[in-house]
Amino acid sequence: MFWTRLISGAVLLVIAAVSFAIGGPVLAGLLLLISLIAFWELSKATGVLTEGKWNGLTAVSALGIVAYYGVVFFLGDVSYQLMVIMGVALFSMFVYVGKFPKYTWQQVVANFFSFVYAPVMFAFMYLTRETEYGIYLVWLILICSWGCDTCAYAVGMLIGKHKIFPVLSPKKSLEGCIGGVVGAMLIGALYSHFLVNEVVQNQNVTWVIVLISGVGAVMSQVGDLAASGIKRQQGFKDYGKLIPGHGGIMDRFDSVIVTAPLIYFLSMLLIDGLQM
Repeated sequence: MFWTRLISGAVLLVIAAVSFAIGGPVLAGLLLLISLIAFWELSKATGVLTEGKWNGLTAVSALGIVAYYGVVFFLGDVSYQLMVIMGVALFSMFVYVGKFPKYTWQQVVANFFSFVYAPVMFAFMYLTRETEYGIYLVWLILICSWGCDTCAYAVGMLIGKHKIFPVLSPKKSLEGCIGGVVGAMLIGALYSHFLVNEVVQNQNVTWVIVLISGVGAVMSQVGDLAASGIKRQQGFKDYGKLIPGHGGIMDRFDSVIVTAPLIYFLSMLLIDGLQM
């Protein structure tokens, strides 16, 4: 299992590196594919999909995901993005009313949640990449999520004693959580010192990157635990089997989902603020 996870993780890292380096339609297309798969996994997990088949609610959201990424890529206008999000909400209500009582209100809410939680939030990886220093900043999303996860696992295995979430995640320790945050901050500091400072004109942004990495690492663990909470309450182990040794897209990218928008907004706020 260890070597399977390691190899799968290495392959994912290579795919991420290539897509981050190229950006544009390659990254947008990859995120669209990942978003559709993540939406499918969440829809099954939350009970929107019945018998593993597409239905009226999921069709609305699937079309909404395609439309959303089309707007993000071709138009880049926040107003149109909000229009698509509202459109998914309204058309879901049309399906609910038109097919009543086929769907429950809980399925309608879960359907909209599944649309926003993964697909919309994944899009912030593309939005981050498209900013002025995006080719460098986008890596903070993985540093805060996968870097934190790796450091938390290592520290937890070595010195983890105090269980912080015994019901939600019995294996997570306080020491591991702290180690994950500190580890992500150290990786962020090294990354900034050797790469980012060289391209941000007349500014040393190491402290900004460290701050972003720390906050992002905390939220990445929240994202991981939130996705685990859904699985635990719904009574299953993994969201899927697509990635050997990891599970589904939601199992591997659960922390990325929440760090992506956070990194985008913090980067724009802090780094742009330094240059004003």
